[in-house]
Amino acid sequence: MRKFLKLLRVEQWVKNLFVFTPLFFSGNVTHVDLTLKSIFAFLVFSFTASSIYILNDYTDIESDKKHPEKSKRPLASGAISKTTAKIIFVLLILSVVLLVFFGGDYFQRNLTKFSIIIASYFFMNIAYTFKLKHVAIIDVCIIALGFVLRVLAGGYATGIVVSQWAILLTFVLALVLAIGKRRGELINAEISGKTRKALDGYNVQFADIALSISVTLAIVCYLMFTLTPEVQEKFGVRVFYTVLFVVFAFLRYLQQTLVYNKTESPTKIVYKDRYIQITILIWLIAFLLLIYLKK
Repeated sequence: MRKFLKLLRVEQWVKNLFVFTPLFFSGNVTHVDLTLKSIFAFLVFSFTASSIYILNDYTDIESDKKHPEKSKRPLASGAISKTTAKIIFVLLILSVVLLVFFGGDYFQRNLTKFSIIIASYFFMNIAYTFKLKHVAIIDVCIIALGFVLRVLAGGYATGIVVSQWAILLTFVLALVLAIGKRRGELINAEISGKTRKALDGYNVQFADIALSISVTLAIVCYLMFTLTPEVQEKFGVRVFYTVLFVVFAFLRYLQQTLVYNKTESPTKIVYKDRYIQITILIWLIAFLLLIYLKK
């Protein structure tokens, strides 16, 4: 069972929690129907993402075999056969289609928009897998757009309008993680002497500058988000002070990236770094208090 979970990269499903963003910031977490719709969107997005992961691993089997970490993946290591991977890929696609089809009445008028988001994510990542992941800058922008699509999917699934600042903040935040990952890969390439086409067009200096710019933009976007009239009306003027947690989290991330070079896989930060985990937890508690005690 473990090898199949690794094939699906279930640990990466944490990224799909972004579909809950509209629900959380609208203050409707206790709304059962909207919560169920968000869970439904999370499952659809997760199955879609897993199908892309399988396709990516399938096309990269030979190169993954030469990588110290990726060689342990189920397909590269031979733990799962190519035929089995193909069957699971088809089953995932069928599951997504059936879930969306039978969820038509559930999503009502937003079904078309939700379906377009899922299809856009799927085909965008197919293009990424076969070509665009080798094109510098475009590759990280596609990763960032994937997170924006997650937020929009959550918005369309629940019928909650996503603000422009929230969309821009999501894009820039994801860009920070994507560039940080590229930088980690560059450092590993310098150590091992092995590189790959995906790193063409990057070097550590460029990654450092791009990362600094992206972090600055992310903090500015979050600051502007907290200062917008509708946000302050909903959460109160004290929402501004949550910027402190965001600044600390980004500084910690930069420390991990620029000082310790530990960010080849951004999700490892969420799973392993206690400082960022505690900061995110405090930030969430602060927002919960602002949202639900204000009512």
